[in-house]
Amino acid sequence: MKKPIARLVLALMVGVVSHTYANTTDITIKIQKGRFIPSQIEIPADVKVRLVIENLDDTPEEFESFDLNREVLINANSKASFYIGPLSPGRYKFEGEFSPETAQGVVVVK
Repeated sequence: MKKPIARLVLALMVGVVSHTYANTTDITIKIQKGRFIPSQIEIPADVKVRLVIENLDDTPEEFESFDLNREVLINANSKASFYIGPLSPGRYKFEGEFSPETAQGVVVVK
């Protein structure tokens, strides 16, 4: 492949990767005293979002959501992250499997 064509291909590939990551939003939810903080987050429809779950407690918790099709263990005093979306408008419930009475939340997609 000639150098100008190789540079064009590389530039296009970098542009595609940059575009993909530029459209991703990070949202942090903390677990503290068996609760999600904040317990409600809002995101726009049709956008891919990375949730960062930070567990500040001394015990593990599991982020669980049938609505979002996610089940992620977050060890004590650590973080975990995963992607959700793009989603259609609506309400998507989640809870902490080990503290379902107190660790409840919702993703509101508008």
